[in-house]
Amino acid sequence: MTTVDLQAANEVIELAESVVGKAIRFLAANGGPDVNQVVAYDIAHAASAAATARSLLDYGAKGEVEGLITCAYAADMVHDLITRLAGRERAWGIETAPMKAAHPFLETYRAPEFLASLATAAGPRHLADDYEMVQDTFRAFADKVIAPRAEHVHRYNEDVPEEIISGLAEMGAFGLSVPAEYGGFSEGGDGEYIAIVVATEELSRGSLGIGGSLITRPEILTRALVKGGTEAQKQEWLPKLATAEVMAAVAVTEPDFGSDVAGVKVTATEAAGPNGEPGYVINGVKTWCTFAARANVLMLLARTDPDYSKTHRGLSVFIVPKPQGDAHGFQFGQDQRPDGTSGKMEGRPIDTIGYRGMHSYEIALENWWVPAENLIGEDAGKGRGFYYQMEGFENGRLQTAARAVGVMQASYEAALDYANNRKVFGNNIVEYQLTQAKLGRMAVLIQAGRQFAYHVATLMGKGEGTTEASMVKAYVCKAAEWVSREAMQIHGGFGYAEEYTVSRLFVDARVLSIFEGADETLCLKVIARRLIESTRAS
Repeated sequence: MTTVDLQAANEVIELAESVVGKAIRFLAANGGPDVNQVVAYDIAHAASAAATARSLLDYGAKGEVEGLITCAYAADMVHDLITRLAGRERAWGIETAPMKAAHPFLETYRAPEFLASLATAAGPRHLADDYEMVQDTFRAFADKVIAPRAEHVHRYNEDVPEEIISGLAEMGAFGLSVPAEYGGFSEGGDGEYIAIVVATEELSRGSLGIGGSLITRPEILTRALVKGGTEAQKQEWLPKLATAEVMAAVAVTEPDFGSDVAGVKVTATEAAGPNGEPGYVINGVKTWCTFAARANVLMLLARTDPDYSKTHRGLSVFIVPKPQGDAHGFQFGQDQRPDGTSGKMEGRPIDTIGYRGMHSYEIALENWWVPAENLIGEDAGKGRGFYYQMEGFENGRLQTAARAVGVMQASYEAALDYANNRKVFGNNIVEYQLTQAKLGRMAVLIQAGRQFAYHVATLMGKGEGTTEASMVKAYVCKAAEWVSREAMQIHGGFGYAEEYTVSRLFVDARVLSIFEGADETLCLKVIARRLIESTRAS
């Protein structure tokens, strides 16, 4: 029987951290991530996995199963690092076989029989009582309301059912990050972040497309308002967001500019409104605007100062009201203004292989007018839009990690259930070592991602953890692809059939490394750069 050895786990984690640290310093001295993209990408992922392992050590000390999961994950992390390093040591600035001392640990905790023993050892979460209640509440809603509708919405590409929106509103889900003085439930601190992580995981376990993403968009707008909004704007919009009187969509990405926000071309130009009041007309095209038809407002990033083209400066965030539209396309008009122009907004749906229900759109705006009071921060917020939208996006990355954990949990549960009930060659497939080892690794990756998300939530509650938020997203979203794929594989041919939930989970998981910061951009432009900056500062 394999026993827990957290001291050995800590030693191999330290060894991995030293290798990654040396590689970061070498990268910094030899052109940085822009010149060495392949190496920088691998280093960012290796650093993210090592940070996940480091955060898991406290969890491992809470019990035997927890300790075994921690050791298994540390071995998995080291194996991944060795794989990334092999043949590229010179490019990393590392000597050959730098992880040789970890091999006895790997022999113990990567042993097939050990991984197989963890097939049903998912491990407790160790949440405080308040968060256990949050988990129970959102899991019950997901099981009773979301999950029964998920397959139908996915299969027929339908909308999020209104009863899900109203049900979540009654539960206060849209007010988790809204300060209490504005009608929400946030008291600040890590409690707010952990509650959102727990709720998001449970909703995503029910469905990514009609559950897990619903609270993210209003939350992004909420944080932008809390960060830079005037008192009048907070009084106007935050109570409405908290109760779902107003549902929001985010319009940042453009056809030629995805993660490169500095290239935003959509313009907002000062212009008088119907009665001569001050305001702006917005012109240009936004794309990948999720939930834009159902939304009552768009949180839209536009260039208000053309003198700062192709930079983060000169960008502002607007709250753009709009009517609710048809999920399969919409077109709205505004009455003619004193200057003879009138506004037009047209939304074209973008069909996707998964993540259905929320729907994404390309939106063309032509002379669409908004009052000046809808510029977040008004005059003081002009040119500060990049910073306001990033305030929401940092936590959006943490939420995406929680969504990934929810999808992984659902995949694992589906695979375990199927394995216990499907006979092949005379035995239930759960009795075969290969199936057990796959399930064991799933359980380990899920718990590691979950516990790292809790850790990052705690950091963000202290005003820290922005780099770790990117790390947890990068690591967990890639892990979700493997877990959902292997869950489908365990189902065999039935996994490829739409009638089985696991096929939806597989295509849903694929979007996680793309939205809220594409994996490549996140690794090269955020994680690698911040690691280099941290090295230089130390």
